[in-house]
Amino acid sequence: MRFATPLVPATLLRRYKRFLSDVRLDDGREVAAHCPNPGAMTGLAEPGMRVWLEPNDDPKKKLKFGWRLTELPDGRLAGVDTSVPNRVVGEALRAGLDALPCREVRPEVRYGANSRIDFLLDGTTHVEVKNVHFRREGDWAEFPDSPTARGAKHLDEMAEVARAGHRAVTLYLVQRPDCARLRLARDLDPRYAAAFDRAAAAGVEVLAYGTRITTEGVGIGERLPVAP
Repeated sequence: MRFATPLVPATLLRRYKRFLSDVRLDDGREVAAHCPNPGAMTGLAEPGMRVWLEPNDDPKKKLKFGWRLTELPDGRLAGVDTSVPNRVVGEALRAGLDALPCREVRPEVRYGANSRIDFLLDGTTHVEVKNVHFRREGDWAEFPDSPTARGAKHLDEMAEVARAGHRAVTLYLVQRPDCARLRLARDLDPRYAAAFDRAAAAGVEVLAYGTRITTEGVGIGERLPVAP
């Protein structure tokens, strides 16, 4: 997945009201940028951090910059845009992802109780994609970074899909390069953890993949192990 326009660097001044941020461009201008992430963004939204923005000239958009990446202390990049994982996984599925071979990929198909599955493959395999960029310890990526009732609901609906005899897969895409494995942040959201355990018992599969991130775009990386 390539960014539509070249990214520009900036320094984060503050993030506020969940979807807004103030940044200072390298030319000294201070501008507001859209923050496409409703989560906690722990460790990725500290004032003074180097960030990368995607400019736009769309007259329908009030904000002319969108926050896409945060530069980590070691100089590597982490993705903060929660819409990116679906685009990356969609491209990977259509190109041929070993763990999920298919002939037909349909996005945003209705299922469950007024929900939409991220991808329906060949009319039977349900794939739900989750964005991950939370890290607290070592090379562990963790999900979620804050309570998510919606995430727990999706897991229960996926469990029903599995009980009905269809393949159901939750795919966690890790948008940071300093993580080599995934586990649940059970202490942050016990409700989600319980739903995860119910889904696993019902036959819902779990996959995790890393990403390759540059200022030009984001691609799917290697498959990562998941802690039970």
